[in-house]
Amino acid sequence: MNSDQKSADNILDSLAEAVYVVDQNFRITHFNEVAESITGFKKEDVLGKSCRSVFRSDVCSTLCPIAASLHKNKSIFDVESRIQDLNGKIIPIKLNAAILKNKSNEPIGAVISFRDMSAYKEIKKFLSPQTHFWGIIGKSKSMRDIFDLITEISDTDATVLICGETGTGKERIADAIHQTSKRKDQKFVKVNCAVLPPHLLASELFGHARGAFTDAVRDRIGRFEYADKGTIFLDEIAEIPVQTQLQLLRIIQEGTFERVGESSTRKADVRIIAATNANLNEAINKGTFREDLYYRLNVIPIEVPPLRKRREDIIHLAGYFLKKYSMMYNKEINDFDSKSLETFYNYNWSGNVRELENTIEYAVIRSNSGHEVCACNLPANLKINLNCPKPDPSDSLHTHSEILRLLELHHWNRSKVAKVLGIDRSTLWRRLKAMGFSE
Repeated sequence: MNSDQKSADNILDSLAEAVYVVDQNFRITHFNEVAESITGFKKEDVLGKSCRSVFRSDVCSTLCPIAASLHKNKSIFDVESRIQDLNGKIIPIKLNAAILKNKSNEPIGAVISFRDMSAYKEIKKFLSPQTHFWGIIGKSKSMRDIFDLITEISDTDATVLICGETGTGKERIADAIHQTSKRKDQKFVKVNCAVLPPHLLASELFGHARGAFTDAVRDRIGRFEYADKGTIFLDEIAEIPVQTQLQLLRIIQEGTFERVGESSTRKADVRIIAATNANLNEAINKGTFREDLYYRLNVIPIEVPPLRKRREDIIHLAGYFLKKYSMMYNKEINDFDSKSLETFYNYNWSGNVRELENTIEYAVIRSNSGHEVCACNLPANLKINLNCPKPDPSDSLHTHSEILRLLELHHWNRSKVAKVLGIDRSTLWRRLKAMGFSE
């Protein structure tokens, strides 16, 4: 091992996430200790092997995220997948892939980091009975209307078009539609149409014949053929090239398609759910999206509102994410201070639910077990013009709900409650004032 490789290995081994590196031929060149721990493979056993032969992921034969990243010369983030460890055990993961380039700015490989999501899956199972609708959190009228609509269309195979800003939860809506449908026991295939370059997207969706293009070394089925009898979710539908849109229109109308480089017609019985954060009417006017395809997709339109237009859901969502990440990081954190809640409610949340979730995870990581989340532990962009004085150590020992419960129990006798809590009456008064109570 040369000094450069040893130095690179030392850097990778110092990281908290599993990391491996591949070259342009998808051969593994580096493999860190966390990756060894999660997969059971030893570094010396995987170096030089293709990542496909090692991990045997469920996306290897269809949409390989690493291949997509290399082909599009663009990094990808938070892709959910599953791999197999040394003993064949299935491990759910979430991965990121970043491009490696040479001095001429040409891609020469990729760095892939991933996290074992097994614990999260168990946490999700535990929390799921407390969610409102198939994992979607929402009490607002706009969200209840969406839940009602999903229930009403459960007996149909109608095509659905989900529109909404980034981070509003369009994929969760798609999940709920599939889980409540007649096809819930069949395959549910997800395709992000923005990931692959245009010349490869048709092959990914419809498959290709051997020799159809340079890298087509064997026949390959597409996502529609793989999803036969099930449901396909086409995310970022506005990114599909016009020519591929024509092929998509054909499969919607006739249920038929042809693999790239093949003349024989094939059939697929697939229910289609599409999603976009783009304005498709503008795209139609610009000529980048076919009007006839829009009307075929828009049989059941669902508009997911941004979080700022359903503020009554913010605190409910924050509480759910607090419970989720407190469990994930094994911390006993059950509440927010009043300034945090006020900040959550008044913030614009341009990144919507995804931004809120990331904010709560950040706050939980920075908060101590046994204490509530203080506004001082929120990300910097939420602390603009926020004056958060250093709290009295005793102020954070008791949650709002505990204080209110004791006040009701003792008929709002503050002296008794302060005695039960083991704090001064003046300290209790400051706490009540911070919670919004006055004389």
